[in-house]
Formats: sequence, C-alpha cells, structure tokens
Amino acid sequence: MFEDRTKKRTELGELGEFGLIDYLTRDIVYKNESTIKGVGDDAAVINNANINTLVSTDLLVEGIHFDLSYSPLKHLGYKAAVVNFSDIIAMNGTPRQLVVGIAVSNRYSVEALDELYNGIKLACDKYKVDLVGGDTTSSISGLFISLTIIGEAATEEITYRNGAKEGNLLCVSGNLGGAYMGLLLLEREKEVYKANPASQPELEGYDYILQRQLKPEARIDIIKLLKEKNIKPTSMIDISDGLASEILHICKQSDKGCNLYEEKIPIDATTILLAEEFKIIPTIAALSGGEDYELLFTIEQSDFEIVKSLEDIHIIGHITDKNSGANLITSSGAAIPLKAQGWDALKENE
Repeated sequence: MFEDRTKKRTELGELGEFGLIDYLTRDIVYKNESTIKGVGDDAAVINNANINTLVSTDLLVEGIHFDLSYSPLKHLGYKAAVVNFSDIIAMNGTPRQLVVGIAVSNRYSVEALDELYNGIKLACDKYKVDLVGGDTTSSISGLFISLTIIGEAATEEITYRNGAKEGNLLCVSGNLGGAYMGLLLLEREKEVYKANPASQPELEGYDYILQRQLKPEARIDIIKLLKEKNIKPTSMIDISDGLASEILHICKQSDKGCNLYEEKIPIDATTILLAEEFKIIPTIAALSGGEDYELLFTIEQSDFEIVKSLEDIHIIGHITDKNSGANLITSSGAAIPLKAQGWDALKENE
C-alpha cells in the first residue's frame, strides 16, 4: 500500500529525527538568489529587498485530504507542493521557497518518506522553488503534511479577490471537472477492489482525468502569458473548491454579482463521457467538483480582443451589480442563482 515490500525497509528509528531530515534533504540545490540560508539552521533566511512577500499554508491529513490506497506517495508529494504554489500564482505572484512539516506513524519507512519527498522535490525543480526547511515528528494516526509557501510580487502586480468591477469579463484557464471525475473513478475502483481483491482496476482510457486528480499543475504559464500581453487581472483566485464556490468568493469580496454562462464553461470530452457514465450532469462536476487548480480571473472589457485569442483562456461570463446576484445562465436562457456546493473539510460532504 505504501511502498514496494521487496525492497529494503529502513525503520524511522534507525535514523532518528535529525538523521531523517538530513536524509530527506540531502540533495537540495537552491535556485533563487533570495534564498540566503535554507535547511541546516534554526530558520531559513530570505532576502526579498523591496518586493512584497506572499505567504500561504496548507495542512493535509491522511483519510481526509488523501487516500493512499490509490495515491502513490510520490504523486502525493508533488500534488501537495503544486497546489500550494497555486495559491501564490493566484495572487499574480511567483512562488520561491517552501517549508514542509510532516507527522508520521511507524507504519511508514524511511524509503516511503523518501518517495514523498521525491515528489515534493520534483515539483520544486519544475517550478524553480527552493525547499528551505521544515520539521518532522511522530503521529499515532497516519500521515499529516503541513506546507508553507513563500512567494513574491511587486506591489503593482499583486491581484486580490476584491478587485472585480461591474462590466469586467469573467475568465477561466484550462478546463474544469476532470479532477472530480478522476476522484470518483478512483473511489469506484477502490470499492470494486475491496469487494474482490483479485480484480484489476478499469482505468484504461482515463489517463487525462486521473492526472488531473493525482498530478495537477499550477497555471504559472497563464500569469506569464498575461504579463507578456500587458494584461493585469482585476481579481483572481485558483479553483480548488469548484467554479461556483470561487466565483462567489470573488463576488463577495468585490461586493458584486455576475452572470456565468453554462455553454461557455470549458469541459474536456473525457470528463463529459465519464460524468454521463456516472449519471452526473457535466456542468455540476465543473461547478462543484473542485481540485482543478485552474485560474479564475476578471479583466477589463478593453482587453477582450487580446484575451479572446489567447490559447487555453476562456471568457465565461461578466461581472454585474451586486443587486443582480450571482447567476448561472443555462443553455436554455434561464437564470439560476449560483450555490457553493464544493468541498469544505469542516462540513459534512456527500
């Protein structure tokens, strides 16, 4: 479940806390000039000069945020890091340094944690982020991962959720709903396996949506593209809890309403096919599924001619007066109030 049992297993107690830290961080090479001191002292030292520092943190709990029966540890490490990077990118910033803390039970070996860290370091290498420190401790109930990402942005470049203006165009990158359908597929095959351990999972043809769930990417390419075109979003957020939830965050913070057009929501063909197999309306998967980690943002109408031709960016609606409410305009022309039905870890989720 956690590792290849045919390989040598090194117990955590053989290395101890500090030996484990040395082992997991043994091959780190720093990429950013702002990283003055990383692993090996009481605190990391970061010099951002006159640039604003951005900080975000995530806490991931086994059995709540991830299921190791179908999430390989290397994929888990990669995803845990990337979704944290996405928070900085959603502020129109650049992620620079990462701090990782883990609490782990003796069910895990050194080799298992090495796989987890290999995923984290792979993400750091791809996004040019420095892993500069963290902590390890013991747990009596599985694996806990705490990640804090430190980024930077010039004052004039930072984009908040509260900047949407009436008449702004509502845009989204990529396509939506795939990560949620990937999760449903994995959960279905898990139940089949529990009923018949001799069965093989039926995953052929679903590589794309499985990747959307197990190995998402942060859309730093989108903010780079917008900067190249001299376009600064008026508001922005990443889509972790579903499109409807994120739109409502922007509307609430900006004190505005919106019209979102159902026929404009980008959904991949594989997502549509699997949603139909599960008897789920694809639009519902996009609105409420979450974990897509695409960017939702608003732009001035004057940027329409440039944005409409940009690859992988879709204009899906516009911002309205607060009194008009936040509405989904269906393909038939009906206006339905948007509701946030995405994931909330502190509420019961069906």
